[in-house]
Amino acid sequence: MSIRTEPTPMEIEKDQIYISMGMTPEEFEKVKGILGRLPNYTELGLFSVMWSEHCSYKNSKVLLRKFPIEGSRVLQGPGEGAGIVDIGDNQAVVFKMESHNHPSAVEPFDGAATGVGGVVRDIFSMGARPVAALNALRFGELKSDRMKFLLKKAVAGIADYGIGVGIPTVGGEIYFDDCYEGNPLVNAMCVGIINHEHIQKGQAHGEGNIVIYAGAGTGRDGIHGATFASEELSETEERKSSSVPKGNPHVEKLLIEACLEVMKHPALVGIQDMGAAGLISSSSEMASKAGMGIELNLDFIPQLESHMTAYEMMLSESQERMLMVAKKGHEQEIINIFKNHGVDAAAVGQVTGDKLVRILHKGEVAAEVPADALAKQAPEYHRPSHEAKRDLTPATVKPISDYNQTLLDLLSQPTIASKEWVYEQFNFQDESQNQTKGHVNVAVAPGSDGAVMGIEGTNKAIVMTTDCNSRYVYLDPNTGGKIAVAESARNIVASGGTPLAITDCLNYGSPENPEVFWQMEQSIDGISEACRVLDTPVISGNVSLYNESNGTAIFPTPAIGMVGLVEDIAHVTTQDFKAAGDLIYVIGETKAEFGGSELQKLQYGKFYGMPPAIDMSVEKANQDMLLNAIKAGLVQSAHDISEGGLAVALAESLMSGENELGAEIKLTMDADNLFSESQSRFVVTVKAEDKAAFEKQVQAQHIGHVTGTGRLVIGDVIDLAVEACRKQWKGAIPCLLK
Repeated sequence: MSIRTEPTPMEIEKDQIYISMGMTPEEFEKVKGILGRLPNYTELGLFSVMWSEHCSYKNSKVLLRKFPIEGSRVLQGPGEGAGIVDIGDNQAVVFKMESHNHPSAVEPFDGAATGVGGVVRDIFSMGARPVAALNALRFGELKSDRMKFLLKKAVAGIADYGIGVGIPTVGGEIYFDDCYEGNPLVNAMCVGIINHEHIQKGQAHGEGNIVIYAGAGTGRDGIHGATFASEELSETEERKSSSVPKGNPHVEKLLIEACLEVMKHPALVGIQDMGAAGLISSSSEMASKAGMGIELNLDFIPQLESHMTAYEMMLSESQERMLMVAKKGHEQEIINIFKNHGVDAAAVGQVTGDKLVRILHKGEVAAEVPADALAKQAPEYHRPSHEAKRDLTPATVKPISDYNQTLLDLLSQPTIASKEWVYEQFNFQDESQNQTKGHVNVAVAPGSDGAVMGIEGTNKAIVMTTDCNSRYVYLDPNTGGKIAVAESARNIVASGGTPLAITDCLNYGSPENPEVFWQMEQSIDGISEACRVLDTPVISGNVSLYNESNGTAIFPTPAIGMVGLVEDIAHVTTQDFKAAGDLIYVIGETKAEFGGSELQKLQYGKFYGMPPAIDMSVEKANQDMLLNAIKAGLVQSAHDISEGGLAVALAESLMSGENELGAEIKLTMDADNLFSESQSRFVVTVKAEDKAAFEKQVQAQHIGHVTGTGRLVIGDVIDLAVEACRKQWKGAIPCLLK
């Protein structure tokens, strides 16, 4: 194999090679100013990936500062691998959401799988045991063979990695819209449990301490993956495919156990996973956070391929790798722990006091760059913005002649239809392979508003969800941002939990488009306001920009991941109706609001007008009333009213139960409003004997009762067998995928 030759610093400048790496001429001039000279090829590569949007958030950092990040329960906010919130009794929950959109559009199996693997490493790098995985997925309509292929392979990749690593995938959500046809979204979330004293940070303290590499070997896969994630999907398939690394969940499973044991060793100083941008990201960030430098000798790096250059090794995104710092003289003790778990590890460098990242390779200095320049000094841009063009004609409803058929049609819409085809592939019930066994147990599996996991040895549970209706964000980014947070919180409350905090994955098109930047500004403002009112600070997250193809951007999709605390497992509530004779109530006001709704999509095939309005003070009051009633033992079931409106929520509450129940509902509104998507609403059931106590505590409208007939009857407009509804609801996605 011939040795690769690299351009000289003079050639880099003359031929503007930096542009092909995603840097602007102005950024290249800034690099020259920092170094006081021209960068060599390896150094240019380091700057190009660390200054990419995916690593530096240079186009979004100015907006991210708006988020509320502090709270009485927050133990770790943004800035480390994942955020941490206190749940009492010296325990905490750790969680993070990440994107793997561009890789999943090109290699959906590997892209989705490594998205899961990466966010899992974020969790155990903090010292926590990962206990649950969730996802937020967006695809185009299931009409083309390509889109069906992407969905099938992405789901298979998520399932394969989750099962292989032994972490149950307990929840998530999927939307289908044409805007994702060219650029689907795969966002992965992971949640872990930790005792306070075990919290770790990715910092390289202590001059002379030893840098240790552990995990899989380094190959050429994923080089410039961070840059790839920071550009439009418009280059050649060969170029894109080379940017997608492959993962091995079985190696990750070994790595988790090894790292959790290493973290109990007093010689460990800091640890961080090698995610986007690989070795250079972890090393420069660990050094910068500690105010130190790092020297790496690449000759000691475990390599999967021969004749790798310093550039390739530093930018590789090979999976299942960790970087850590150990006290000098104790490094072999750490290495031995890894080897005892069947994981390769090696001492590869040391902490220095000069604040430089120095790369040694084959007896030469291959790169020497200030750590802060890579990790903290990327340029920041506040891009021009102006209001995005969209059709704000007032939303209307076409006359509905057959309400039965309309409900069945809505239940068949892929966004509303049962996602059982997806989650039945996951391992949420596989206790024998479950990495979390002995720590938590699944109390409520996928299919209800929130996934619930009881914490073994306590009466507590955590409840988790992901949510975002991007159609609302497209029509009114500020309102849509509020609704994304509010609906996530409604899912938590309907499950019996108190919302604690959020993580996010902010998916948008190019920030260089003023309309997209306006969408970012407005939706982040909305998210921030909702988080302040609901007391759910933003403790971690991810930004994914340039999600567009052929110049067309996706709907702005700020996906929200939220975790809540169930103080007593007896408070866990599910959405399915429980018994004939129970009374049915609606909390919240229903209005004629159809902008961005599923009914609008069904009737017009597009979205226009304004989305449903939301008053956060009303939202907070309704959530508090319901949660207090649940804690008082007055609620049998609770379900957030969202896509498809009240009629769909009633059907879902009947279809998701094991009993063949029905419901008889009084029609006290315009029949069309059965499909309105007004916010801040829940449908709940209450035992007849608790009627007075419930109505004293909760402002709600009594609309009917649960029956044993197996039919959903709403006034004189809907009369359907629940089994007919279930057939449409469960069969929709499998039918489309044929």
